[in-house]
Amino acid sequence: MVLRGPPADRSPAELLTFGVVNLDKPPGPSSHQVSGWLRDAVDETLAERDTGTTIDRAAHAGTLDPKVTGCLPVMLGDATRLAPVFLEGSKEYIAVLECHAPVPGDAAAIVSEFEGPIYQKPPRKSAVSRRLRVREVYDLEVLETDERRLLLRIRCESGTYVRKLCHDLGLALGTGGHMGHLRRTATDPFDDRTLYSPFDFLDALAFWREDDDPDVLYDVVDPAERILEGIPSVVIADSAAREVAEGAPVYAPGVLEADDGLDRGSLVACYTPNEAAVCLGELVGDPNAERGTVVELERVLV
Repeated sequence: MVLRGPPADRSPAELLTFGVVNLDKPPGPSSHQVSGWLRDAVDETLAERDTGTTIDRAAHAGTLDPKVTGCLPVMLGDATRLAPVFLEGSKEYIAVLECHAPVPGDAAAIVSEFEGPIYQKPPRKSAVSRRLRVREVYDLEVLETDERRLLLRIRCESGTYVRKLCHDLGLALGTGGHMGHLRRTATDPFDDRTLYSPFDFLDALAFWREDDDPDVLYDVVDPAERILEGIPSVVIADSAAREVAEGAPVYAPGVLEADDGLDRGSLVACYTPNEAAVCLGELVGDPNAERGTVVELERVLV
């Protein structure tokens, strides 16, 4: 088998089959529809370029309702195997809380009480079971106040329902309320400083397909390793990476180096020395040991 080359040296076709786009989702289509459009556009381009490669998958990081806009990382090809990473990070939103009566003068103080762990039950129209669960709100800030509106910045744990949070804030304010406009500004490790629209992505494909100019594509699409920023790393030998590709865990003799202070049970990303991602796994042993299993596999990326 052939291992992936360094992320910075990959061809356009290699990038499109193991890459990620930090997409600025427009209002209207569902997250699933947007991912499908990107998948089909890539597949068509790869065929027209006669690359001998194809993709049959694309996945988005955290569903946004059709009317919601903002940061929607879309994983292409084998990068879809990294979707669980987005469950580890936080999300940030800018939301409009539409109050049903004038906003009280102490609104900011009331809103701040919702920072920390909160109980939530998913709404009826959701993809998960409707069981009471705890989600953490890391920061909740009132940016602006209007007569019947609050503009909020919310940084929260993945899986927090902002619509339900706005409903509960309305009850606490004594006015009642519902969520108005919502925009996601970050989903770790991506934020709105490097967003690209679907049209930017299609233009990048067209420049490569029609003009043989991949420069814009390299700007718009990141190697899938970008998703793993912030995940502790373990570097393994090429020979160990080939064993991982066959389903073997990472054994101690194959470990070349690891981040300091790793705790057993933590999620880690394994790389070859050229910085190409090999797998995600659970640290189960000492990376400095001479024998035994160090990483049990969760997602194989080669």
